[in-house]
Amino acid sequence: MYSNINKSIKEINQLLRVEESFDLVYKTFDIAGKKSCIYFIDGFVKDEIMQKILESFIDIDEKCFPENAYKFLKQRVPYVEVDLTDDIEKIKMGILSGNTCLIIDTYTKAILIDCRTYPARGVEEPDKDKVLRGPRDGFVETIVMNAALIRRRIRSEYLTIEMHNVGTLSKTDVAIVFMSNKVNKKLLNDIRNRIDNIKVESLTMNQESLAECLYKGKWYNPFPKYRYTERPDATASAVLEGHIVILVDNSPSAMILPTNFFDVIEEPDDFYFPPITGTYLRLTRMIISIFALILTPIYLLLTMNPHFVPEWLEFILITEKINVPIIIQLLILEIAIDGLKLAAVNTPNMLNTPLSIIAGLVLGQQAVESGWFNSEVILYMAFVAFANFTHGSFELGYALKFFRMVLLILTAIFDIGGFIAGCIIIVIALFTNKTVADEHYAYPLFPLNIKELFKKFIRTQKKG
Repeated sequence: MYSNINKSIKEINQLLRVEESFDLVYKTFDIAGKKSCIYFIDGFVKDEIMQKILESFIDIDEKCFPENAYKFLKQRVPYVEVDLTDDIEKIKMGILSGNTCLIIDTYTKAILIDCRTYPARGVEEPDKDKVLRGPRDGFVETIVMNAALIRRRIRSEYLTIEMHNVGTLSKTDVAIVFMSNKVNKKLLNDIRNRIDNIKVESLTMNQESLAECLYKGKWYNPFPKYRYTERPDATASAVLEGHIVILVDNSPSAMILPTNFFDVIEEPDDFYFPPITGTYLRLTRMIISIFALILTPIYLLLTMNPHFVPEWLEFILITEKINVPIIIQLLILEIAIDGLKLAAVNTPNMLNTPLSIIAGLVLGQQAVESGWFNSEVILYMAFVAFANFTHGSFELGYALKFFRMVLLILTAIFDIGGFIAGCIIIVIALFTNKTVADEHYAYPLFPLNIKELFKKFIRTQKKG
């Protein structure tokens, strides 16, 4: 910054390329006879607040004009969130982040006024993380508002929210949220260093880009290393338990780490009901998840070995003509279900219901009547498709899907030996996996801790 305001204006205009962008606005005016200039981005400024601040400058007397920027800020700027700087890079980042920059002739420092506002939707309940009972607010795409939703639930001086920037071009805001009296200090320092050392131009896909930069582990192990949630209550609960939460600007969800297998399976409804109901919901979810993994491979194994089926279960065997091998039917349906999901995502809301009926009834019925699929196969795959929605983690759902497909292929090729080998592969993948904190992913099942394992299965009453 220069004491000559014309030089400062010229440098900032060249740095920001003001003349080439319609939304980068600057305006010159006089304050008590001194030439002044403000810079801001149209759309990020609270007009009412900015107008009141500018009106307050009209009453400044030339005789009482502060001699430096610090005194001017303290005596003449009627706003709380203000800062002084002579660093041109900090000025550039401040303006591009939505702050208003005020420079005054003869002052060698600029005044940054944080009267910005970001376009944001309401904090309505997220579609993915709905609960039967509990609060109905959810995160939005504005990181400041998301931090406020967490702060509203944790009124403690130990709650710390650190701000970092990632991306040489995007300068994306990334916040680390933790309880300073409970967090793992070693892990926290490691996460800080990883974030500060990320060398990318931008976080193109927000949290996923950050997640891939943070953890360079075994990409072929599909079990999720992070837990994602759009609920402030679930996020606050994780922070209070000592977890680290990462918020990324422009993303309406929080990353919780470290995360193990049992953390991913937990849902807020487990805690919004009495212990016996919460335990029932948790156990039901676990049992259904296991069935979603092994149901179709076991069915394939039994159809290949009908002598394994007891008399009271013979009704599960296919008595109709099989035109397409069962394994091919199952694999086609695995892909077709994902195709229907993608179609539902890209279908306008007004057409979702009628097209779902067409896809479910017409296509399903005709697929059976045409001989491509057997009705029993469609029945079991329908159960698997619905079972994936019993937990809120898409990542866990696809991990189970990939392992289920491995089980199906191995069973089809090697019969019962392939099924056993597939189960061993799943167990090895689970027990040898590590969290971001380099802890066992299957803890407290491996290494075994009976007391902690009991808490994962049984929802106990909260102690006072």
